[in-house]
Amino acid sequence: MATSTELKEIVKQKYSEIAQSEPSSGPVTSCGCGCSSEASVPTSCCSPATDLLEGIQMAESYQNMEGYVSGADLGLGCGLPTQFAQIKPGDVVVDLGSGAGNDCFVARAETGETGRVIGLDFTEKMVSRARQNAEALGYTNVEFVLGDIETMPLPNNLADVVVSNCVMNLVPNKRKAFEETYRILKPGGHFSVSDIVLEGDLPEGLQRDAELYAGCVSGAIQLTDYLAVVDEAGFRNIRLQKKREIHLPEDVLRNYLSEADIQAYREEGKGIFSVTVYAEK
Repeated sequence: MATSTELKEIVKQKYSEIAQSEPSSGPVTSCGCGCSSEASVPTSCCSPATDLLEGIQMAESYQNMEGYVSGADLGLGCGLPTQFAQIKPGDVVVDLGSGAGNDCFVARAETGETGRVIGLDFTEKMVSRARQNAEALGYTNVEFVLGDIETMPLPNNLADVVVSNCVMNLVPNKRKAFEETYRILKPGGHFSVSDIVLEGDLPEGLQRDAELYAGCVSGAIQLTDYLAVVDEAGFRNIRLQKKREIHLPEDVLRNYLSEADIQAYREEGKGIFSVTVYAEK
């Protein structure tokens, strides 16, 4: 198992590669969120074994949302946090793991010219690409900062709203990340974060291949544990705004489970889920 430092370097290397790729034309169906947790997979989150999982949809489409910029959409998310973030005109919004800037530009459409949007990412090439996108759009109130979510280079009580899209589960120290989120929020501020979580234990073989398929899964924890981390960071009024199962087709499950086990798996509500979580400071 890779160390925390090694995990960050693996993710940073992969996202540097993605930053130089072509933008998505819609929801991606493979390798969306990052890399495997295994240090032996440093350059790609896909492998021949993951052909079994091809076609599983992780991301959701932004194309009908105001402010959407296709050139900033690299298809790396698993939800639409800005849709639920209750952003008001004039708000200061911080996007954690901002990538090429897609959520920042959608947030800017909500906060308007009187607001301020700050994207934070720890990959230099992502920050560079996002800045180029903002410059091309002529946005003077959208900025991008290089920094680690566990130690944000941002002041206390800065943001009215924090958003993030399928990033927290890639962070090794989730408790620290949410404590930092709490710190940068103004009193009474709130966050809306989309992420990948688990419910119940996945079959071992399926867990392994799903991790290779999308790094989202390798860092995912149980939903109850995720909400507990948020609570322990000091947040209140914690609630789920959306929960969506990442559907695993029957032919995929048959590679790991008997028909009877598949039925039990479905009935017990086990699986991989995209959730959008809201909480207030």
